[in-house]
Amino acid sequence: MSSFDESEAFQAASLSARAMAPRAAAYMEGLNPAQRAAVEAVEGPVLMLAGAGTGKTRALMARVAHLVTMQVARSDEILAVTFTNKAAREMKTRLEKTPYSVKAPIKWMGTFHSISAKLLRRHAELVGLKSNFTILDTDDQVRLLKQLIVAEGIDEKRWPPRLWAGMIDNWKNRAWTPDKVPADKADAFNKRGVDIYAQYQARLKELNAVDFGDLLLHMVTIFQTHDDLLEQYRRRFRYILVDEYQDTNVAQYLWLRLLAQSHRNICCVGDDDQSIYGWRGAEVGNILRFEKDFPGAKVVRLEQNYRSTGHILAAASGVIAGNKDRLGKTLWTEGEDGEKLRLIGHWDGDEEARWVGDEIEAMQRGTRHMDPISPDHMAILVRASHQMRAFEDRFLTIGLPYRVIGGPRFYERMEIRDAMAYFRVVVSPEDDLAFERIVNTPKRGLGDKAQQAIQMTARQNGVALIEGARILLEEKGLGGKGATELAKLLNGIQRWRGMLHGPTVAAAPDSDLIEIERPAGTAISHIELAEIILDESGYTGHWQNDKTPEAPGRLENLKELVKALEGFENLQGFLEHVALIMDNESDDGEEKVTLMTLHAAKGLEFSAVFLPGWEDGLFPSQRSMDESGIKGLEEERRLAYVGITRAEEVCTISFAGNRRVYGQWQSQMPSRFIDELPEEHVEVLTPPGLYGHGGAMSASASPVAGMMRGSDLHQKAAEANVYNSPGWRRLQANQGQRGMSQPREARNMTIDTEAISAFLLGDRVFHQKFGYGRVNAVEGDKVEVAFDKAGIKHVVGRFLTAADSAGDVPF
Repeated sequence: MSSFDESEAFQAASLSARAMAPRAAAYMEGLNPAQRAAVEAVEGPVLMLAGAGTGKTRALMARVAHLVTMQVARSDEILAVTFTNKAAREMKTRLEKTPYSVKAPIKWMGTFHSISAKLLRRHAELVGLKSNFTILDTDDQVRLLKQLIVAEGIDEKRWPPRLWAGMIDNWKNRAWTPDKVPADKADAFNKRGVDIYAQYQARLKELNAVDFGDLLLHMVTIFQTHDDLLEQYRRRFRYILVDEYQDTNVAQYLWLRLLAQSHRNICCVGDDDQSIYGWRGAEVGNILRFEKDFPGAKVVRLEQNYRSTGHILAAASGVIAGNKDRLGKTLWTEGEDGEKLRLIGHWDGDEEARWVGDEIEAMQRGTRHMDPISPDHMAILVRASHQMRAFEDRFLTIGLPYRVIGGPRFYERMEIRDAMAYFRVVVSPEDDLAFERIVNTPKRGLGDKAQQAIQMTARQNGVALIEGARILLEEKGLGGKGATELAKLLNGIQRWRGMLHGPTVAAAPDSDLIEIERPAGTAISHIELAEIILDESGYTGHWQNDKTPEAPGRLENLKELVKALEGFENLQGFLEHVALIMDNESDDGEEKVTLMTLHAAKGLEFSAVFLPGWEDGLFPSQRSMDESGIKGLEEERRLAYVGITRAEEVCTISFAGNRRVYGQWQSQMPSRFIDELPEEHVEVLTPPGLYGHGGAMSASASPVAGMMRGSDLHQKAAEANVYNSPGWRRLQANQGQRGMSQPREARNMTIDTEAISAFLLGDRVFHQKFGYGRVNAVEGDKVEVAFDKAGIKHVVGRFLTAADSAGDVPF
């Protein structure tokens, strides 16, 4: 009798066994009615719609224990899949613990890719492979594609290999083999996309290799073309359980449907309100149409939350209610309402970071009328990684230990280290380590042999590497493109060094840099010099031309680095500051605040959560709205929901009235999501005066109006007005300001050149950000001030306060 026949006999004889199954109630203890209903619904399709913090993993593993303990299915007849190795390990750990103890291991429990790899090893010959095939990593994949596009004479600078890899991976996520790519997509890369894809797949077969996308794609192909094999696995996997179903892509969706379409014993666990990975192929529509795919499906809503307080849950529910494409549920808790969600506005991003740092220290000491909270239980969740810089700088300044999750700390990132190496060489040409890092970054045709020749020449002459490179060029020891590019670099370093204290800015002969107009004899600022170095060296252009998904983030980080220079008098002072603070860091096991992106925070929880940067364009992301319209806006709203529901006790949302964007200060509009926070669950902490300026702004100048023009958003989103919302009216009432509930168009942050300034030449003034200074020039309401520590700045006069010349005390 085959194993499949045995399973049928086992099922027929299992009724009496179920009645006598030992410890049947053990895994049910502590489950609420909804969880229990999901566990006991063992026949037919089940959708466990599980909100954040509702105990979905516990319910899912209790269901596995129930199937085995009640002898509904053997352990090897259960297929349990999830997305990450971490989640798979957690499921296995839960099963090993009481009361989920299952004697026989669940053989088919793991990630989509790991299970597909196991299946593909068994049937590799059906897709032209051998069972000992190799799984390529991303670097190998990119190298192989580079070989193909070079052989085809394709310009790899215009279409880099990583861009091809991303496109092919996207097609595989949609289960498109080369012959199934739709006509409108086949035109990609000047109609060469499908051709290269087909060549790539053929080359993989020659190498007896697959990439990660192939693991699922090949199995879907096998199931679709071999009905007998598919039927065997349908009989084998009598019960299918899927975690995080809202994150499945098309290939995973087809893989599951093919296996479950016969017996329909599939239980999918997920939360449509937490689908935040559309940018990597996840299709929220998979969970939204579950009942259509499996008619008669039982939908169980897990709404009782065991993580957050009542006010936090109500605030999260208020935000997510703005999404139209959702199945709908309302989280609730038997716990206390706790503190209201806190909303605070700041003058700028640096002030936001200072306030958060102070608040964390207050919570740590327990001076906020609550028990002390360990830094390990506090987190700052940002929308974009470049936001971390201000917080890292502040925490390093005040000595607050922190950790960055999901990536390196700001000053440890590759692009930041590269840029810092350029600055170090300009300040100190003898810095051989820095020169080694930048000599072929970006690529200048200087391979290992050329760099070894530079090092040998330097050693023979007893000089630094940069001088060794000069000698090598003079002796004609290097030729071709490498020699030309090295000469340009050395000339650039010499010119940049001259700008450190030089009176003028001179562009390189072959540079597109526009000479900066300034009075004769005026020294260039170190901030402008940093921008010139990055531009003329080709480093900024390198990332601008890079088409990988990481490139935009790296460019944002470089802009943040330049912005960080504002707090220092020169490049050398900045370099010393970074070196000292990084040298003081140690990993001694002390408690640390967590700093991470919202995407990386999914699945985690913290006692106190800070959500900074809630400003339109930053969050929701302008890029997401431009690229995906209303769909992108709804995913951003789900991301906001995820952020709020990470908090157990305290949740703080903040925004800045001003932020530096592309090197220019801009007034910011609070996020439209603030408009959706329920007033009765929010406490506004914003200090008076943040938006107390009068005037009028035209509709065409409105940042929000500009965003609506740039993206095809739904009219409802276009009409969102945070300055006439319950939360914003509450802010107005707390501040005692007039006109705060006016439409966005009513705000004026422009400069009036015809206005008469209240300040004269030589007046001592005070600025909230730049400190004390003296007026150098006045033009209308625009004032040039030589600040004591921040240098010369041009500011609007209404942002200045007169200071007493004797004691520098603001009037």
